This record gives sequence, structure tokens and C-alpha cells, in this order.
Amino acid sequence: MTDLFKGTKRTGYVKDIVDGYMGKTITMCGFVQKRRNLGSLIFIDLRDRTGILQCVFDETCSKETFEKAEQLRCEYVIAVTGVIRERENKNPKLLTGNIELLASSLKILSVAETPPFEIVENSKANDEIRLKYRYLDLRRPDLQRNIMIRSEAAKVTRDYFYENGFLEIETPILTKSTPEGARDYLVPSRVQKGKFYALPQSPQQYKQLLMLAGMDRYIQIVRCFRDEDLRADRQPEFTQIDLEMSFVEIDDIISINEGYIKRLWKEIKGIDLETPFPRIPYKEAMERFGSGKPDIRFGFELQNISEEVKNCGFKVFKEAIEKGGSVRGINIKGYANKLSRKEIDSLAEFAKTYRTKGLAWVRYADELTSSFFKFLSDDEKEAIIKALNIEKGDVALIIADKDDVVFDSLGALRCEVAKRLGILNKDDLKFLWVVEFPLLEYDEDEQRFVAKHHPFTSPMDEDIELLDTNPGKVRAKSYDIILNGTELGGGSLRIYNPQLQEKMFKTLGLSSDDIKNKFGFFIDAFKYGTPPHGGLAYGFDRLLMYLCNEESIRDVIAFPKVQNASELMSGCPDVVEEKQLDELGITIKKEN
Repeated sequence: MTDLFKGTKRTGYVKDIVDGYMGKTITMCGFVQKRRNLGSLIFIDLRDRTGILQCVFDETCSKETFEKAEQLRCEYVIAVTGVIRERENKNPKLLTGNIELLASSLKILSVAETPPFEIVENSKANDEIRLKYRYLDLRRPDLQRNIMIRSEAAKVTRDYFYENGFLEIETPILTKSTPEGARDYLVPSRVQKGKFYALPQSPQQYKQLLMLAGMDRYIQIVRCFRDEDLRADRQPEFTQIDLEMSFVEIDDIISINEGYIKRLWKEIKGIDLETPFPRIPYKEAMERFGSGKPDIRFGFELQNISEEVKNCGFKVFKEAIEKGGSVRGINIKGYANKLSRKEIDSLAEFAKTYRTKGLAWVRYADELTSSFFKFLSDDEKEAIIKALNIEKGDVALIIADKDDVVFDSLGALRCEVAKRLGILNKDDLKFLWVVEFPLLEYDEDEQRFVAKHHPFTSPMDEDIELLDTNPGKVRAKSYDIILNGTELGGGSLRIYNPQLQEKMFKTLGLSSDDIKNKFGFFIDAFKYGTPPHGGLAYGFDRLLMYLCNEESIRDVIAFPKVQNASELMSGCPDVVEEKQLDELGITIKKEN
């Protein structure tokens, strides 16, 4: 077979020939986006990853070249040589809308069948088809832009941290399983049958050991793996910007990361962010917004009305408080006419997905109506109206339950209402830091405390003594960076005292044998001098969601997984041959 491309030298990408090429002979390569045959004229839109260039075939080219042009169909791969000239009918929507290529020769490098969906921006093809043919989906200009932005963001990241004294150091992919967080992906060892590696959920221990090794500042753009249920902003394998610093306090880490975010948005989006970003303690975030990752682009803040209703005639409110819970509400100010009774009922169903038993409401449109006012005295009604600042035009939504249910449901409700009202503006960027998270949370299933972030997070100095008496009240030296209700990244100062680290493990219910077996090498390392250190990790894919204005991280990842953690294009995961299992000493247990 003849190598059709041999001897063809491409002049450049479409974007490269916009300026300075008028009247010059060039060769362009790419895909056929569209063909228009007008008889004596054929127009071809040639597409590469940087744009579209109109190519014209007329009587000035040879008969052979013209006949080849007649054969072209969408997605054929071609090389066209010709002269750049001014375009008669200009197209202001195109980067090359003022010029065109008058073709003199054409090579058809590869023919193409009709694709299963049209290769156009903002394709309406369903996700399943697009992901099955992801290599075609990635030809679409909007996805190609996202992948190019991803590449540029990685470069900006490396440039910034290199300039600030960080070393990029690779950590192992085959690691030891330490099941203290999400489920690990396990890799069986062929050499040591019955033993398993784990794919890293994070390089946490390795990056801390690099601080012990005196590397001082570490950065890595690293692949991580978690065997967990998928959502719009989660994948089983994902990319993390991972960093660690020695001899620092929280302010140092926050400062250098605000500089990074400012640089990233400036270079990728051309946006000047105002720093420093606001900081609020986790407790305040929960009290005001019902979430540890609050969206502060709008109001609808939570108000605690427990004191006003603790002795009221409405049994639901009274019992919730008697059981140690609370009664809280949000005021959707000025939107009574847009939140009908039917819409409020729909919101009540939405709230039930967050374990609440029901939604109480007050609506003041033309008249004041409520789902529960009939149970209250006039004074009790007035107290609630005053506490929630209800005026004409407002709707108040109220939840009574255990505090965690109240926070979860109202936190989700305020965001859902804002979404339905269409008041969320993507261009309104509200960054903030949430600090002082709880160090631990109680796991009802395991009947023990587990780490809120991970077991290497340092407690606040003044709370250390509470590890023995009231672990649930201990605050951590931790910080998450939030943008418009999404956690972009999080980190903490680490425990660097071996006695405190062992105390932390024991608070988590780990025996001495558990500590030795799971973390022995890590604890041993602390005996040889440990610098104070801390770090942070970003979800790179989540950062890209915002930089590319996408709703899902699937649209910023070249080959993503779907809801059941499979890849539709290649068909993984899949069964393997029996001999492969035999080599590993593995037998598949059949389900009944």
C-alpha cells in the first residue's frame, strides 16, 4: 500500500494561518466538516483541533483534483494545498472567516463511514452513544477546547509551583491497602499469591514521608482511585493536584494556594480574582448554609427558630426539640409568586430524599397561608414571622428534625430553590475557605469514631485533651477551598508528633496490632525527626469543570467512566481468561 501522506508537509494548524499568509501557498491537513457542491464550485470546510478553514475547488484546479473533491464526505481525512486569499462572503463567527484556501491539489488520506452522530459543537446525541464512540465525540470543537484547556491548566500549575520552590516527585501507584476511607481498588500479586496491592486513593502517606525526607515542598499531578458510587463530579479514577509543604502554618498554605488559583483563572480565563478569599469556620457554615461547602452567591440563609417554637402547639416542632434536634427555616424573599403551592409540594418531595419526614411552610402572596399555622396561637405565629423576617412576597420553608437532617435537607433545599428560580450565575465566582472542620465523626454502622478527612490530620491544640473526653467536639487544623458550592480541594496541617499520631489511631478504635500492621512503617519514620508540615489536594477535574463552564467532569476527561464505573467504548471492566486467574491464584465465587 502507498503511504499517501509521504512527502506532505503541513504548514500549520488553522489558527496559525490567520495572519501573514495572504497570497502564500500552504498545505493544510484535517477532517472534512462539511461539503457544498455548487456544480462548478465545491466548498469544503476543513477542521482541525484549532478551527475551521474554508477550502475552494474551482476551474483553476486540475480535473483530477476536482473529481477527488467531489468524492469527499464528512470526516474524510485530507491534505489540501493551495493559496490563501480573501474570502468574498465573510463569516464573522469563524476565526478564519475573512480568508479561504483556493485549492490546487488534494490528497484523500483516509475515507470515513457516516458517523453515528454529527460531529458538531454542543451535540444533542445521547450520552451513551457519544461515550461508546468517544474517539468521535472528542473530535467535537467544544470537547477539544476542554482537553486543550486541561493541558494548559496542567502547564500553568507546574509553572506556578515550580516558581515557588516545589519539586515534582512521583509516588507509587501500587501501594498498601489501608481501608480507613473509601473502598480501595485491589490489584492481586502474581509473585506473592494471596497478597494484594491497592491503587492509591491519595499519595497521602508518601507525600508526608517526602517531608520527613527533607524535600520540603512537593507537587504532583497524580492519578488516584476510589471504588465509590459515581456522581456528576466523581469518577473511580481521577486526577489530583497534590502538594505538601514543611515548616508552615495554615496561613502559609492558604496564601500560596490563593496565589495559584488567582494565576490559574487569570491565565486560562483572563479573570482577575480578588484575594484573599473569605474564611468561615465549619460550624458557622453549617449554621448559616446547612453545608460544609456552601454556595454563597445567594442568600436564603438558615435561621434557627427552636427557641420560638419549643413550647408551641405544633407537635412536629415540639417533639423534634425534645429529642435534641432543632427547628430551622429559610426565607425565599420576594419569590412567593414564583413558588406556587404545587412547587412547594414538589420541594417537600425533594427534601424527603435527605431523610426529612416533611416540610413545613409559610407563604405570603396575596394573603398569608401556611401548612401549620392552624396549630399555633397568634403570638406563636407572630414570633415565627418575626424570627424568619417574613414579609409580603416571601416564602419560608421549615424543617424540624435531628440537626444533621435539618442541615442536610435545608442546605440542599436552598440550592435547589435557587436553581429552580434561575438565579444562579455561572460567571459569579464566589471562592471561600471553610476551616476548622470536626476532626472526627461518629459512624453508626461501625459504632466508632472515624476520621472526617484522614487519620493524619492534626487536631487544634486547644482541643487535644477532648480526644479522651469528647472526641466529637475536637476541631481539626483543616481547610477546604470552595467555589459556588463545590469543594475544589482540601487539606490540613498534619500530626508530626508520634505520640499524638498513635493517640489518634487509638481514638479511631485501632488496636496496637492494627496500627503496626497498617501503619507501622509510617509510625516508625516519625521517630527520626519530623518537620511540621501540611498540604492540600485539588480535584483537578473539578477545577476544569469551572474553567470550561461544564456541568460534569465527564466533559473535561478524555475517556471517562459512566455511572456503573464502566467505560462504554472499550467495554471495561470485563472477564479475563481462566489461565490469568490461575496465575494469580484467584477463583471467582459464583453468585446464587
